[in-house]
Amino acid sequence: MTSTPTPPDGGATAADPRISARLMAVTYLVGGVMLAVSFSRQSADATAAAYWAAAGCVGGVGLISFVRHSVFHRSDAARMGWDYGRRNDFQIEVGIANLSWGLLGILSWALGWGPVAAGAITLSFGVYMLGAAVLHLLELRGGADRRPGPALAGLAFAIALLAAGAAAVVA
Repeated sequence: MTSTPTPPDGGATAADPRISARLMAVTYLVGGVMLAVSFSRQSADATAAAYWAAAGCVGGVGLISFVRHSVFHRSDAARMGWDYGRRNDFQIEVGIANLSWGLLGILSWALGWGPVAAGAITLSFGVYMLGAAVLHLLELRGGADRRPGPALAGLAFAIALLAAGAAAVVA
């Protein structure tokens, strides 16, 4: 049996990052599939494409990210190397922001708010994801002990969200 490292404050044992890693994989899967569906519908039905992006990419990804950041915040912190052995309110706050975008994305589809509203919600989430991706890329430049793949995937997702949102607003 291996011992679990003690957090810097000497408190509880470090959190297990496996739950969060699985949720992150599901996030990538949902976001990627929903983007593919949205872009495949772009030429045939711009409104449907806007709703797929808003409900799937923003709604699905936002709700899963809320669960990962807020409900399993210690696991997610451990996955990112930020486990301080206690609750991180900022990380929970980020989860609540994801929840708000996620709910708006789903509501835009469920209540039929139209492609402009769905596009605006998608653009908003895209701006947030672009900012997060840039921060993660800057961490790499600063010598952080991380792999570049997740930061680059986040950047690609942000650019795709911005493209899908812009296409919905203009259509």
